[in-house]
Amino acid sequence: MLTGTTLIIVFALAIVLLIVSISKWGVHPFLAIMGISLVLAISIGLPLETIPATIGKGFSSIFASIGIVIIFGTLIGIILEKTGAAIRLADAIIRIIGEKHPQLAIMLIGWLISVPVFCDSGFVIVNPIRKWLSRKTGFSSATLTVALAAGLYVSHVFVPPTPGPIATAGLIGLESNLLLVIAVGTGISIFPLIAAFFFATYMGKKVKSTEDLDVESISKSYNEHDLPSTAASIIPILLPIILMAGGSIATFAKMEGQAAELLIFLGKPVIALAAGLVSSLPLLWRSKMGKELYNLTQDALKTSGPIIFITASGSVLGQIIVEAGFVQYIQQNAASLTGIGLFFPFVVAAIIKTAQGSSTVAMTTTAGIMGLYFSDASLMAALGMTTPLDAALAVMAIGAGAMTVSHANDSYFWVVTNFGGLTPQDGYRTHTLATLVMGITSIVALYIFSLCI
Repeated sequence: MLTGTTLIIVFALAIVLLIVSISKWGVHPFLAIMGISLVLAISIGLPLETIPATIGKGFSSIFASIGIVIIFGTLIGIILEKTGAAIRLADAIIRIIGEKHPQLAIMLIGWLISVPVFCDSGFVIVNPIRKWLSRKTGFSSATLTVALAAGLYVSHVFVPPTPGPIATAGLIGLESNLLLVIAVGTGISIFPLIAAFFFATYMGKKVKSTEDLDVESISKSYNEHDLPSTAASIIPILLPIILMAGGSIATFAKMEGQAAELLIFLGKPVIALAAGLVSSLPLLWRSKMGKELYNLTQDALKTSGPIIFITASGSVLGQIIVEAGFVQYIQQNAASLTGIGLFFPFVVAAIIKTAQGSSTVAMTTTAGIMGLYFSDASLMAALGMTTPLDAALAVMAIGAGAMTVSHANDSYFWVVTNFGGLTPQDGYRTHTLATLVMGITSIVALYIFSLCI
């Protein structure tokens, strides 16, 4: 089996071929990713008898994690759209913040929601509001897609109680000082959010989504008095967020007992989204659309199916890379990168993130390489990061790397592009490039801050 530099070169060539096949040759992403994953597995020398199981493992992991979440979230979104609830919510947001900067509003909403909720689930939940904000304000759909995705992503990698930052802080030795991590993460979030705001505004003028529709005709298609109330409209979105936040708090606070078990159970994304779906059914009955539930479910399955399968194919590519020993290679050769200080955990996390797709895996793997900040035998000590504040900055550097970059082997990439009505080519131009801009902005801000303390 290939190892070392040859493995990295083959992987890089596979990613280039993947991008070209989708963007230049017009190959469907599912076929492109699955085909290149199979060729890559054979090229790097994985045992032939293990390849089918590896493919199955990567493919099925998506169905076990976010597959049902995507289906439930899509159905909630369709119900909100068909009953006019999404329009009511968009109107409420416009009344509060005005029509000039909806991208800022949706970005901050995403940032808040992703503190307790995974970014994939968060995007699915908030997407109906994003769509109707675009239609009601006339803002580019791509602008609001990038803004929402960015807001969700920043807190996903920087702010506990999201699992990635919590696990990273624990592996580095800050499990008893999470308030410091939350404070630093909240502060450092400002810089990538600012960068994403301007990037989203700029790219929205360059990219057109399939959702860029005639705003005036859509606005006239609903009578103001026929719309559900704001309270009824927001419950299907707010309830899953509250339940997932409760589960995160119970886990974060290490609560015990039956109450804690119930909170954790209800906080699982599948259960929380199921509760949100149930809470959306009164909207159908109010609109006298109860008999349409079957057809709406069919529409949701048709919409979510391609997203799930493409996302699963990206997971296959990530699984192939993991089985190839890429992560282990980075661990074994980490010492050669220790001379770059705070940029070291950033680079390692970015390499692992780009290779296998998962930000959480990139964060926890890099944190494991870094070791405990108070241990003399750790890389943290070798880099001179021996105080709690140093450790918190290292957690942030790892988080910055773990968002650099999101592309075809990341489930979040396909959630954003498909729900945002973007082609894969435009997904690379918007979401992927945005994650690069945010990652670099974050590490530069961290480095400057480290010079000032």
